[in-house]
Amino acid sequence: MDREQELIKFGKRIKQIRESKDLTQAQLAHKIGKDRESIARLERGGINPTYLYLMEVCEGLEISMEELMKFSTLDI
Repeated sequence: MDREQELIKFGKRIKQIRESKDLTQAQLAHKIGKDRESIARLERGGINPTYLYLMEVCEGLEISMEELMKFSTLDI
């Protein structure tokens, strides 16, 4: 799988978790001080997020980084 596909898969994982927490993109963005479009790009795989950005996302979703990274074995 190429890097672009990995980013798309990772974005789907973030979206899956966000939706399981009953959060909109706007709500998550507000919690972490970002705009809704940046969350949308992240979920589409349109950006390669930094570690610090991912830490903020995890805080906003109230999950650990380990939980976020459990996407490679999922059929997303």
